[in-house]
Amino acid sequence: MLSKDVIRRNIWRLLEESGVSRFPKPIEGRIPNFDGAEKAAERLVSQPEFQGAEVVKVNPDSPQAPVRRRVLASGKVLVMPTPRLRKGFLVLDPKRLSGRVLAKASTIRGAFRYGRPCPLESLPKVDLIVAGSVAVSRDGVRVGKGGGYSELEYGILRELELIDESTPVFTTIHDLQIVDEAPKDEYDLVVDAIVTPSKVIRVGKAFPKPTGIIWEKLDRRYLEEIPVLRKLKSQQV
Repeated sequence: MLSKDVIRRNIWRLLEESGVSRFPKPIEGRIPNFDGAEKAAERLVSQPEFQGAEVVKVNPDSPQAPVRRRVLASGKVLVMPTPRLRKGFLVLDPKRLSGRVLAKASTIRGAFRYGRPCPLESLPKVDLIVAGSVAVSRDGVRVGKGGGYSELEYGILRELELIDESTPVFTTIHDLQIVDEAPKDEYDLVVDAIVTPSKVIRVGKAFPKPTGIIWEKLDRRYLEEIPVLRKLKSQQV
């Protein structure tokens, strides 16, 4: 089985060589934006899990911007982690926004302007998680860009009991980002559905999701760099 680093490099190269990668570039080191991100978002919002959700947590990366727009346009509350979790989480309630600013509010800059920083104790329960990915295996193992922030975001929400094992996790990617297999560590986030511009792949429960932060394996630099993580750690008995 290929390592995560090799899988990442292969996917970044494949997207570039196939001409489906989008700004921002270079895509290496990022959750890559791709042609068809809007179509993938359309497929996602037609799914029953999205239709029934009131609060949706979506990563801040570029390829998920169409998903964030659709969350707000559908009248749902958007929970967006700030990049690298440096400023914690932002919450955007479309009921408090005019329709003309929803597109701007779905961008990182707009989310800071129109959303509100939300302390951990005020975060709402989340009904659906949408994660960005560099690659995803057919059995739902997600490979991110290597920072571990999606796992930290998920772990924080599990620690706060704002999500549980049954909370669906979706990802929107290009079809070329699907791989046959990927290595999985115990803290890795797995997805329930892979949504591409052309299809939706429902993943069986091959692996359990992480149950929270694995504190003993957490690099100390994350505690130094992320205030909300330090606060959560201080609350541990």
